[in-house]
Amino acid sequence: MTSDPRARFPRSARVRLRAEYTVVFEQGRRTGDPLFGLHWLPGTQPPRLGLAVSRKVDPHAVGRNRIKRVLREATRKLRPQLAGGDYVIVARPAAGRAANAQLLDAYLRLLRRAGALPAQVAGGTMPAAIPSDPNHPPIPPSTPDS
Repeated sequence: MTSDPRARFPRSARVRLRAEYTVVFEQGRRTGDPLFGLHWLPGTQPPRLGLAVSRKVDPHAVGRNRIKRVLREATRKLRPQLAGGDYVIVARPAAGRAANAQLLDAYLRLLRRAGALPAQVAGGTMPAAIPSDPNHPPIPPSTPDS
């Protein structure tokens, strides 16, 4: 745990009031995943996060807090890239059985699908595809010698 106040998740970055949650649920865009449901109400203000992790997800507080900790930490790191607005994540029962890496992957997928996070740049060692030139036919693939 760090005592650096800049590394904390500030109160201003949280959806806190019941009325704020209600507005996001009623007016926000929705997208889902087996682990989470995402409700996003785009806006001009900096991104804020609200979490709903019920006892149906995990009957033990330790498990519910683990899910919230993973999502808060991911949001803290992603805040500069996230589109403005209010985000409410509703955990589903499968999230209680998922590993931290699976939780993070599902969260990032949801944010990208909703359009709140820029699409990930494809990595790898292959060069980018070259558009076909009508003046030059494509090169056929080589066949192995038998």
